[in-house]
Amino acid sequence: MVKIKKVFLITLILAITVLAGCGKNETAAEVNNEQEEEKLSIGMSFDSFVIERWAKDRDIFVQAAKERGAEVNVQNANGDVDTQREQIAYFIQKKVDVIVIVCIDSDALSDVIKNAKDAGIKVIAYDRLINNADIDLYVSFDNEMVGTLMAQSLIDNGLKGGKVIMVGGSPLDNNVSLVESAFEKVMKYNSVEIIDRMHCDGWRAELAADYIYSNRDKLEECDAIMCGNDNVASQVVNALAVQRTAGKIMVTGQDADLEACQRIVEGTQVMTVYKPVEKLAQRAAECAVAMAEGKEISGPDVGVINNGRKDLPFVKLQPVMVTKENMDEVIIDSGFHSKEEVYLNIK
Repeated sequence: MVKIKKVFLITLILAITVLAGCGKNETAAEVNNEQEEEKLSIGMSFDSFVIERWAKDRDIFVQAAKERGAEVNVQNANGDVDTQREQIAYFIQKKVDVIVIVCIDSDALSDVIKNAKDAGIKVIAYDRLINNADIDLYVSFDNEMVGTLMAQSLIDNGLKGGKVIMVGGSPLDNNVSLVESAFEKVMKYNSVEIIDRMHCDGWRAELAADYIYSNRDKLEECDAIMCGNDNVASQVVNALAVQRTAGKIMVTGQDADLEACQRIVEGTQVMTVYKPVEKLAQRAAECAVAMAEGKEISGPDVGVINNGRKDLPFVKLQPVMVTKENMDEVIIDSGFHSKEEVYLNIK
């Protein structure tokens, strides 16, 4: 009888211990679930990754946000506005804290952004301003300065009183008009005639090559070609090379793509505009996390811009002109590209 009582007592103790252990595991699981739910979430919709720099922006932003305790869901709209709208709607459904958008069409997102704001989600326009929409923050470079730097480089290389063709990017990109407007002001001040212009819809750079092949008569009288970015400049220079005029007509670009930097040291492109995307992406990630935590955005780089609907904070970073003379200092010393890559074709 005593043995039976002992066995019963031992069994009862073991059962209590197991139940207690289960209780602890369940409590730990609940804590982990709560911590997971509390983790900040950011949705990020990119126009596309056709432009070389966007992959760098993405990687730096994601890493910087992760270091600050946030998870980032990156979506690629592949240049389709409806797809981008669907992605934003998906982020709203997932109840993310902040949505960051590299927009395709600056005027096509106001209604879906309203839905995001109605759901209590903060919205950041990254690099490209979104017009007439209730966004909370714009993070970009001084795009008017980009156009000024392009123009000034041509004047510095003797274009004053000459003739130029403008081959711009997508007319739906608000930055394009800012860059071109600033460029035109410098041209007018220096008596430079703009003899023709065209735009690459959807930033499709191959359209620039088509233009060059179809307008040889205009090329014979122009001294320079202003290109919307380095991808467009690549197509222009390649088309000029086929006609054996590469290096004879000055070409500008922006983004400091590797091929553009190579062309500059080789002499077939005059300049590019370096926009330190590492600083931009890190600053944007910092702002996104701060906004998710309910904090105000402040700092010496914060100004105000009006997007047609309201005045909003504008985190504005400064671009840098890159020429053959300062290539090493700006591009190589910063680690943006290596010296071996940039001077690959220089013997």
